[in-house]
Amino acid sequence: MITLEAFNQLNINEAVALLESCVAIPDWARQVTARRPYGNRAALLATGQQAMTGWQVEELTLALRAHPRIGEQAGSTSRHADFSRQEQAAISTENLSLAAALRIGNSRYEDTFGRIFLIRANDRSGEEILQILQRRLQNSEQQEIEETLEQLRQITLLRLEGIIRA
Repeated sequence: MITLEAFNQLNINEAVALLESCVAIPDWARQVTARRPYGNRAALLATGQQAMTGWQVEELTLALRAHPRIGEQAGSTSRHADFSRQEQAAISTENLSLAAALRIGNSRYEDTFGRIFLIRANDRSGEEILQILQRRLQNSEQQEIEETLEQLRQITLLRLEGIIRA
């Protein structure tokens, strides 16, 4: 975690690298960095949200490269992997039937939509995530793109809130 004042003083490359840990979309990180200095955290968060509004399938594809499957532990030591481990901490790996159901659901989702299932896991139980996964399997391609982009925005904002304090 870094203070807003320290973030404002980072060189461009350091600031972009820090923000890329929130989401693997370099243009977003550059847009948010370019608006520095921020007078307060609310202004930073508002800019972060505004910079997300134009995200489409291309940005989603970029971002998903850094996300593990839901219910699977990230194997990497990257900042993205650290975030994923924290966000998915509530998913019990000891519940074998839940773990199996998530694996099956992930597989069905990938077969249906051609990408991994993405959900804001923070503050959700494994059972709740499984229910949402099953519901989202009924979405059309366009509905699912929109819902996945919304989940990506929520994840990104939570991560931004988590790395920069007042």
